[in-house]
Amino acid sequence: MNKIYRLLLRVSVFLAGMNGITANAQNLKVAIAANLQPVMKVLQEDFTKRTGIIVDAISGPSGNLTTQIKNGAPFDVFLSADMGFPQELFKSGLAVQKPVVYASGALIICSTQKLDFNNWQKLLSAASIEKIAIGNPEIAPYGKAAEEALKYERVYDKMKDKIVLGESITQVNTYITTGVVQVGFTTLSLVKDADIKTKLYYKVVNPKTYKPIEQSMVLVKQKQINPQAEKFYRYILSAPAKKIFTRFGYKVN
Repeated sequence: MNKIYRLLLRVSVFLAGMNGITANAQNLKVAIAANLQPVMKVLQEDFTKRTGIIVDAISGPSGNLTTQIKNGAPFDVFLSADMGFPQELFKSGLAVQKPVVYASGALIICSTQKLDFNNWQKLLSAASIEKIAIGNPEIAPYGKAAEEALKYERVYDKMKDKIVLGESITQVNTYITTGVVQVGFTTLSLVKDADIKTKLYYKVVNPKTYKPIEQSMVLVKQKQINPQAEKFYRYILSAPAKKIFTRFGYKVN
Protein backbone atom coordinates (compact mmCIF):
# COMPACT_ATOMS: atom_id res chain seq x y z
CA MET A 1 0.00 0.00 0.00
CA ASN A 2 2.83 2.38 0.88
CA LYS A 3 4.50 1.66 -2.47
CA ILE A 4 1.26 2.43 -4.34
CA TYR A 5 0.81 5.62 -2.33
CA ARG A 6 4.37 6.76 -3.11
CA LEU A 7 3.84 5.97 -6.80
CA LEU A 8 0.61 7.94 -6.94
CA LEU A 9 2.30 10.83 -5.15
CA ARG A 10 5.12 10.89 -7.72
CA VAL A 11 2.63 10.84 -10.58
CA SER A 12 0.61 13.70 -9.08
CA VAL A 13 3.74 15.78 -8.55
CA PHE A 14 4.84 15.07 -12.13
CA LEU A 15 1.43 16.06 -13.53
CA ALA A 16 1.35 19.23 -11.43
CA GLY A 17 4.76 20.14 -12.77
CA MET A 18 3.63 19.51 -16.33
CA ASN A 19 0.54 21.64 -15.77
CA GLY A 20 2.73 24.42 -14.46
CA ILE A 21 4.98 24.23 -17.50
CA THR A 22 1.96 24.30 -19.82
CA ALA A 23 0.49 27.30 -18.01
CA ASN A 24 3.77 29.15 -18.16
CA ALA A 25 4.17 28.33 -21.84
CA GLN A 26 0.76 29.84 -22.56
CA ASN A 27 1.51 33.12 -20.85
CA LEU A 28 3.14 35.83 -22.91
CA LYS A 29 5.21 38.45 -21.08
CA VAL A 30 4.78 41.94 -22.52
CA ALA A 31 6.44 45.09 -21.17
CA ILE A 32 4.23 48.13 -21.69
CA ALA A 33 4.69 51.86 -21.17
CA ALA A 34 2.66 53.10 -18.21
CA ASN A 35 0.32 55.17 -20.40
CA LEU A 36 -0.93 51.95 -22.03
CA GLN A 37 -2.46 50.46 -18.89
CA PRO A 38 -6.09 51.44 -19.66
CA VAL A 39 -6.03 50.39 -23.32
CA MET A 40 -3.99 47.25 -22.65
CA LYS A 41 -6.76 45.77 -20.50
CA VAL A 42 -9.06 45.84 -23.52
CA LEU A 43 -6.34 44.66 -25.93
CA GLN A 44 -5.48 41.71 -23.67
CA GLU A 45 -9.09 40.59 -23.48
CA ASP A 46 -9.59 40.89 -27.23
CA PHE A 47 -6.33 39.10 -28.07
CA THR A 48 -7.06 36.23 -25.67
CA LYS A 49 -10.55 35.79 -27.13
CA ARG A 50 -9.06 35.56 -30.61
CA THR A 51 -6.09 33.31 -29.85
CA GLY A 52 -6.51 31.73 -26.42
CA ILE A 53 -3.11 33.15 -25.48
CA ILE A 54 -2.87 34.81 -22.07
CA VAL A 55 -0.86 38.04 -21.90
CA ASP A 56 0.95 39.10 -18.74
CA ALA A 57 1.44 42.86 -19.10
CA ILE A 58 4.06 44.53 -16.90
CA SER A 59 3.89 48.33 -16.96
CA GLY A 60 6.34 51.05 -16.03
CA PRO A 61 8.23 54.05 -17.38
CA SER A 62 9.65 53.21 -20.80
CA GLY A 63 13.17 54.07 -19.63
CA ASN A 64 12.97 51.73 -16.65
CA LEU A 65 11.60 48.88 -18.75
CA THR A 66 14.46 49.38 -21.21
CA THR A 67 16.95 49.05 -18.35
CA GLN A 68 15.22 45.89 -17.15
CA ILE A 69 15.44 44.33 -20.62
CA LYS A 70 19.13 45.21 -20.80
CA ASN A 71 19.56 43.45 -17.48
CA GLY A 72 17.94 40.28 -18.78
CA ALA A 73 14.26 40.66 -17.86
CA PRO A 74 12.39 37.89 -19.75
CA PHE A 75 10.00 40.03 -21.76
CA ASP A 76 8.83 38.78 -25.16
CA VAL A 77 7.54 42.09 -26.54
CA PHE A 78 8.17 45.71 -25.54
CA LEU A 79 5.61 48.44 -26.24
CA SER A 80 7.23 51.78 -25.48
CA ALA A 81 5.81 55.30 -25.29
CA ASP A 82 8.43 56.55 -27.72
CA MET A 83 10.76 55.56 -30.53
CA GLY A 84 14.03 56.23 -28.71
CA PHE A 85 14.08 53.46 -26.10
CA PRO A 86 13.18 50.62 -28.51
CA GLN A 87 15.75 52.00 -30.95
CA GLU A 88 18.30 51.85 -28.14
CA LEU A 89 17.50 48.17 -27.62
CA PHE A 90 17.81 47.46 -31.34
CA LYS A 91 21.20 49.15 -31.51
CA SER A 92 22.29 47.09 -28.50
CA GLY A 93 21.33 43.88 -30.28
CA LEU A 94 18.48 43.15 -27.88
CA ALA A 95 15.62 43.54 -30.37
CA VAL A 96 14.85 41.31 -33.33
CA GLN A 97 14.13 44.18 -35.71
CA LYS A 98 13.89 47.96 -35.90
CA PRO A 99 11.07 49.57 -33.88
CA VAL A 100 7.68 49.89 -35.54
CA VAL A 101 5.21 52.63 -34.60
CA TYR A 102 1.90 51.17 -33.46
CA ALA A 103 0.20 54.41 -32.30
CA SER A 104 0.79 58.09 -31.59
CA GLY A 105 -0.23 59.69 -28.33
CA ALA A 106 -1.64 63.08 -27.38
CA LEU A 107 -0.63 65.23 -24.41
CA ILE A 108 -3.28 66.94 -22.29
CA ILE A 109 -3.38 69.28 -19.33
CA CYS A 110 -5.83 67.90 -16.78
CA SER A 111 -7.40 68.56 -13.39
CA THR A 112 -10.21 67.51 -11.07
CA GLN A 113 -11.03 71.23 -10.82
CA LYS A 114 -13.08 73.07 -13.42
CA LEU A 115 -10.33 75.39 -14.56
CA ASP A 116 -10.13 77.61 -17.63
CA PHE A 117 -7.56 75.84 -19.76
CA ASN A 118 -8.02 78.12 -22.77
CA ASN A 119 -5.02 80.09 -21.55
CA TRP A 120 -3.34 77.41 -19.46
CA GLN A 121 0.04 79.10 -19.85
CA LYS A 122 -1.20 82.04 -17.77
CA LEU A 123 -3.28 79.84 -15.49
CA LEU A 124 -0.22 77.98 -14.24
CA SER A 125 1.24 81.17 -12.79
CA ALA A 126 -1.82 81.74 -10.57
CA ALA A 127 -1.28 81.48 -6.82
CA SER A 128 -4.03 78.85 -6.62
CA ILE A 129 -1.90 76.50 -8.71
CA GLU A 130 0.67 75.25 -6.23
CA LYS A 131 1.64 71.90 -7.79
CA ILE A 132 1.93 70.76 -11.40
CA ALA A 133 2.54 67.08 -12.12
CA ILE A 134 4.56 65.79 -15.07
CA GLY A 135 6.33 62.50 -15.68
CA ASN A 136 10.07 62.29 -15.14
CA PRO A 137 11.43 63.48 -18.54
CA GLU A 138 14.44 61.16 -18.24
CA ILE A 139 12.41 57.96 -18.31
CA ALA A 140 8.80 58.91 -19.17
CA PRO A 141 8.21 60.11 -22.77
CA TYR A 142 5.00 61.96 -21.84
CA GLY A 143 6.96 63.78 -19.17
CA LYS A 144 9.51 64.75 -21.79
CA ALA A 145 6.71 66.03 -24.03
CA ALA A 146 5.28 68.06 -21.14
CA GLU A 147 8.67 69.61 -20.45
CA GLU A 148 9.05 70.47 -24.14
CA ALA A 149 5.60 72.09 -24.22
CA LEU A 150 6.32 74.17 -21.12
CA LYS A 151 9.62 75.34 -22.59
CA TYR A 152 8.03 76.06 -25.97
CA GLU A 153 5.46 78.28 -24.24
CA ARG A 154 8.30 79.94 -22.29
CA VAL A 155 6.80 79.19 -18.90
CA TYR A 156 9.03 76.31 -17.75
CA ASP A 157 11.53 78.42 -15.81
CA LYS A 158 8.70 80.25 -14.03
CA MET A 159 6.89 77.02 -13.17
CA LYS A 160 9.74 74.63 -12.32
CA ASP A 161 9.43 75.23 -8.57
CA LYS A 162 5.81 74.05 -8.77
CA ILE A 163 6.59 70.91 -10.78
CA VAL A 164 6.12 67.54 -9.10
CA LEU A 165 7.76 64.68 -10.99
CA GLY A 166 5.96 61.37 -11.27
CA GLU A 167 8.08 58.26 -11.75
CA SER A 168 5.65 57.23 -14.47
CA ILE A 169 2.52 58.56 -16.13
CA THR A 170 0.56 56.24 -13.85
CA GLN A 171 1.87 58.12 -10.83
CA VAL A 172 1.08 61.43 -12.52
CA ASN A 173 -2.48 60.20 -13.12
CA THR A 174 -2.78 59.28 -9.44
CA TYR A 175 -1.60 62.76 -8.44
CA ILE A 176 -4.22 64.29 -10.74
CA THR A 177 -7.21 62.09 -9.91
CA THR A 178 -6.65 62.25 -6.14
CA GLY A 179 -6.20 66.03 -6.15
CA VAL A 180 -2.66 65.90 -4.80
CA VAL A 181 -1.81 68.43 -7.52
CA GLN A 182 -4.04 71.12 -9.00
CA VAL A 183 -3.07 70.27 -12.59
CA GLY A 184 -0.99 67.74 -14.43
CA PHE A 185 0.21 66.88 -17.92
CA THR A 186 -0.73 63.40 -19.01
CA THR A 187 -2.01 61.22 -21.82
CA LEU A 188 -5.40 61.64 -23.48
CA SER A 189 -6.09 57.97 -22.78
CA LEU A 190 -6.63 58.84 -19.09
CA VAL A 191 -9.93 60.60 -19.78
CA LYS A 192 -10.98 57.84 -22.19
CA ASP A 193 -10.68 55.19 -19.48
CA ALA A 194 -14.18 54.07 -18.41
CA ASP A 195 -12.77 52.79 -15.11
CA ILE A 196 -11.90 56.33 -14.01
CA LYS A 197 -14.89 57.52 -12.00
CA THR A 198 -13.42 60.89 -11.01
CA LYS A 199 -14.76 63.84 -13.01
CA LEU A 200 -11.87 65.30 -14.98
CA TYR A 201 -11.45 68.54 -16.91
CA TYR A 202 -8.83 68.80 -19.61
CA LYS A 203 -7.54 70.40 -22.76
CA VAL A 204 -5.42 68.84 -25.49
CA VAL A 205 -2.03 70.57 -25.63
CA ASN A 206 -1.09 71.98 -29.03
CA PRO A 207 0.93 69.15 -30.66
CA LYS A 208 3.18 71.75 -32.30
CA THR A 209 4.67 72.50 -28.89
CA TYR A 210 6.33 69.09 -28.45
CA LYS A 211 7.87 66.39 -30.59
CA PRO A 212 5.37 63.79 -31.84
CA ILE A 213 4.80 61.01 -29.32
CA GLU A 214 5.35 58.08 -31.66
CA GLN A 215 4.92 54.94 -29.63
CA SER A 216 6.83 51.98 -31.02
CA MET A 217 7.41 48.33 -30.22
CA VAL A 218 9.96 45.59 -30.72
CA LEU A 219 10.21 41.85 -30.32
CA VAL A 220 12.78 41.30 -27.59
CA LYS A 221 15.59 39.01 -28.73
CA GLN A 222 15.55 35.67 -26.94
CA LYS A 223 17.46 32.43 -27.55
CA GLN A 224 14.32 31.25 -29.28
CA ILE A 225 11.55 33.62 -30.36
CA ASN A 226 8.23 32.71 -28.85
CA PRO A 227 5.71 32.19 -31.71
CA GLN A 228 3.06 33.63 -29.40
CA ALA A 229 5.07 36.86 -29.27
CA GLU A 230 4.99 37.13 -33.04
CA LYS A 231 1.21 36.64 -32.99
CA PHE A 232 0.82 39.43 -30.44
CA TYR A 233 3.17 41.68 -32.41
CA ARG A 234 1.06 41.22 -35.55
CA TYR A 235 -2.14 41.68 -33.56
CA ILE A 236 -1.05 45.10 -32.23
CA LEU A 237 -0.69 46.25 -35.86
CA SER A 238 -4.03 44.75 -36.91
CA ALA A 239 -7.30 46.54 -37.67
CA PRO A 240 -9.08 45.30 -34.50
CA ALA A 241 -6.25 46.59 -32.28
CA LYS A 242 -6.12 49.91 -34.14
CA LYS A 243 -9.84 50.34 -33.51
CA ILE A 244 -9.26 49.89 -29.77
CA PHE A 245 -6.32 52.32 -29.74
CA THR A 246 -8.45 54.92 -31.51
CA ARG A 247 -11.19 54.53 -28.90
CA PHE A 248 -8.65 55.48 -26.23
CA GLY A 249 -7.56 58.66 -27.98
CA TYR A 250 -4.51 57.39 -29.88
CA LYS A 251 -3.85 58.04 -33.55
CA VAL A 252 -3.02 55.09 -35.80
CA ASN A 253 -2.03 54.72 -39.42
